[in-house]
Amino acid sequence: VQLVESGGGSVQAGGSLRLSCAASGLTFSLYTMGWFRQAPGKEREFVAAIKWSGLITHYADSLEGRFTISRDNAKRTVYLQMNSLEPEDTAVYYCAADRSPYGTAQAMEMGSATLTSWGQGTRVTVTS
Repeated sequence: VQLVESGGGSVQAGGSLRLSCAASGLTFSLYTMGWFRQAPGKEREFVAAIKWSGLITHYADSLEGRFTISRDNAKRTVYLQMNSLEPEDTAVYYCAADRSPYGTAQAMEMGSATLTSWGQGTRVTVTS
């Protein structure tokens, strides 16, 4: 499995970014996908997940409303639209694939420690 993130960069507070994660090596349409982030000096945390069907999404409580996860199964890509960015959103953002097909979006948050397919990350810096 190969996951390649892109779209990170530096943006001023209040701005927006759209991250992309292109997947290969798995039957993408069968796998729930998620986004996680790790800020400097902090542990990795869950951001959002989207069910393999694309019909159900799940967000970290503090981020829902500003971030939107989506996917295009035909393009084998998952996206994270981030609006109203804050300096606290500064982190390396990683996408991940679920361990097995047909998982739930909620389960990706609970079982993140057991995920084995990760991208290399894309850095997001939000300046005040």
